[in-house]
Amino acid sequence: MKAAVCTRYGSPEVIQVQEVAKPQPKDDQVLVKIKATTVSSGDARIRRADPAIIRLIFGFRGPRKSVLGVVVAGEVESVGKKVTKFKAGDQVFGTTGMSFGAHAEYQCIAENGTLALMPENMSYQEAAALPFGGTAAAHFLRKANIQKGQHVLIYGASGAIGTIAIQLAKELGAEVTGVCSGRNTKLAKSLGADHVIDYTQEDFSENGVQYDVVLETVGKCTFSQVRKACKKDGVILLASAGLGMTLRGAFSAPLGGHKVISGVIEETEKDMNWFKELFAAGRLKAVIDEVYSLEDIAQAHARVDSGRKVGNVVVGVG
Repeated sequence: MKAAVCTRYGSPEVIQVQEVAKPQPKDDQVLVKIKATTVSSGDARIRRADPAIIRLIFGFRGPRKSVLGVVVAGEVESVGKKVTKFKAGDQVFGTTGMSFGAHAEYQCIAENGTLALMPENMSYQEAAALPFGGTAAAHFLRKANIQKGQHVLIYGASGAIGTIAIQLAKELGAEVTGVCSGRNTKLAKSLGADHVIDYTQEDFSENGVQYDVVLETVGKCTFSQVRKACKKDGVILLASAGLGMTLRGAFSAPLGGHKVISGVIEETEKDMNWFKELFAAGRLKAVIDEVYSLEDIAQAHARVDSGRKVGNVVVGVG
C-alpha cells in the first residue's frame, strides 16, 4: 500500500510517499481502507521535533512510528475473527491514538478503540475533520464540568479544536466567547459563539471581563493572560500548552484559586458516537480548511506550518 513516511525530522519535504507493507488485522481488530485523514498540528509538531522533548518521546533521529497521522475515515475491508461490532463494508471514523499510521491507504484499529460508524449524512472528508479537534475539545470541556449558563472563553476559536469546542460548549449550555482573528469572526459566530473578540484589535485579558472557564487551544497566549481572564474559582484548560506553560499552570493554581487542567487527552468511543449523533441531527459542523491528496501531503504539512489554517487540513486517500 501507499503511505506517507517520515524517517527524519525536518521541513515538510521530509515526508515521502512510499510503498510499504499492508497491515493485517489481529483477532480483535478491523482493517480500515482509509478514504480521508488529516494533517493536524500534532502531526506537524512531531515532524518538526518541536518542542525538542519530542525526540525523547518519539525517537532521537526520527519518529519510531514513521507513518504519522491519527485520524481515519474510511470503509472496513475486513475484521478479525473475534470482532462483533463491525463488519466489512461499514463506513467508520475515529482515531488510531499513539499507534499513528493513518497517513496511509490502510490501518488496523482495535474493535474497542476510538472508532464509530459514520452517520448517513456525513462525507469521508467531514468525518476526518471531527476526531482530532473533537476528542480534545470533549476531553477538556468534560474535565471542566461545564454547567448551563456558565461563561466560557475559547482562545483559538477558528482552529481544529476551537471550532469544535464552540459547538460542544454551546451543546452543554454555556455562553461562549471566541477569540480569533477578525477574518474568522463570522465563522466563529456561525458555529454558535455568542461573542467574538478579534485578538488583533483587543487583548481579551485587558477588557475587565472574567469567565468561568478559559480554554486555550493553540498555545499562542501567555498564562498570565489566561489567568487574568479567569474567575478566581474558575477553570483554566490548557489544550495545547508547552512544557513551560504547563509547569507555570501547575505551580500557580494553588496560589490563584484556579483549577488548571492540561496533559494528555483521553479518547473514547463514547465521544465518537456523541459526534455521530450531533452531526446526524445537524448540531455539529465539520470545518475544513483545504483538501490535499496523499501524494501532496507535504503541501498539507506546509499549510499547517503556516499558522493560517482554519479548522482542519484534510488529506484524501482513496
